Amino acid sequence: MRAFALIFLRMVKMIIAPLLFATLVTGIAGHGDIKKLGKIGIKTIIYFEIVTTLALILGLTMGNIFNPGKGFVSGTVANPELLKEAGLMAVTTPHTSIAEMIVNVFPTSIIQAMSEGNLLQIVVFSIFVAIAICAVGKKAQPVMDVLNSVSQIMFKVTEYVMYFAPLGIFGAIASTVGMNGLSILKNYAKIIFSLYTALALFVLLVLFIACKYARISLRNLLKAIQEPAILAFSTASSEAAFPKAMEIMQKFGVPSNIVGFVMPTGYTFNLDGSTLYLAMAVIFSSQICGINLDLNQQIIMMLALMLTSKGIAGVPRVSLVVLAGTLASFNIPIIGVAILLGIDQILDMGRTTVNLIGNCVATVVIARWEKVFDYDKMKLFIEEIDAENSEFGFWGLKKICSSNKNETEE
Repeated sequence: MRAFALIFLRMVKMIIAPLLFATLVTGIAGHGDIKKLGKIGIKTIIYFEIVTTLALILGLTMGNIFNPGKGFVSGTVANPELLKEAGLMAVTTPHTSIAEMIVNVFPTSIIQAMSEGNLLQIVVFSIFVAIAICAVGKKAQPVMDVLNSVSQIMFKVTEYVMYFAPLGIFGAIASTVGMNGLSILKNYAKIIFSLYTALALFVLLVLFIACKYARISLRNLLKAIQEPAILAFSTASSEAAFPKAMEIMQKFGVPSNIVGFVMPTGYTFNLDGSTLYLAMAVIFSSQICGINLDLNQQIIMMLALMLTSKGIAGVPRVSLVVLAGTLASFNIPIIGVAILLGIDQILDMGRTTVNLIGNCVATVVIARWEKVFDYDKMKLFIEEIDAENSEFGFWGLKKICSSNKNETEE
């Protein structure tokens, strides 16, 4: 079953790089306003830092309220294999300085960046190409025509790949349950409940306020992105939902240049779900070891996490790698990482979904901030979704029933 999920994820990864490159270059060069891109970049980073700080505060608050590590019997869950893997994670050093993070934004090879799926490096290269196209002028029009065609082709390829989504989702869920078993959820119930409650509160409080600023309905946004959100949740992969989310946000009324810049940048600087999770994971890991962190210690550790978590979104189990390295740096035993490793797939499903929703909201907020969000386009798109739901019903059951009815009448 896991093979189905892996095949689907591979197909998604193969379309991300060309889709992002073509969309971002045509979006920026098509508008021809490079100064405007600089303004968008500054506003985007400001918004990201505000929202991730709020996610951090909420994670700390909920961790101290729920106390998920107190009374947890670690010996019943952690095993030697998981402890060994956690130890390897602890020596995997994430970015430790702002200078190193900035250096790694610039690719040495765009081919390597595309093969590794490094979104931020692709964004940087795309910006340079778009600026060059604007500088060259009419002579670059044939390249623009090609990239416009590539963009349309890749959106069509995305549509074809999404036909395999149900099979990929089924494989991912079956694999998770098969590897862990349903009984494991009893031991981890408090951790899972604490995290998912905190994630839900973040969406309902922070992202709701952001949507209010953008003058859109959070409910309508969630309705629009339900397909990529389900993909993100079931596969626990941001990459699986990324192409479809980009396509939907453009249909939702966000200009292509803003979608192409904000979405991939957000997967480095705006990991709301992961940031919140790391805050709670630090509290959990310290509590199971009997270590009570005071407020100053928690703030210092969280500031360190905010820095080290930037720029490594493509690393497998990135949150646990960052957590293990940080705990080791502060001389806190890493047994908490080993315990969380046992259900990382289940926890990752929730935080990945919130990462996706947060970045979709970010595109709308930045578009509203720039006064370029198309509210009429949004209304038409929501009306189309409502019409489809009314006609086909949930998972197309109404369509199937009506088709069977017609066959019977014939």
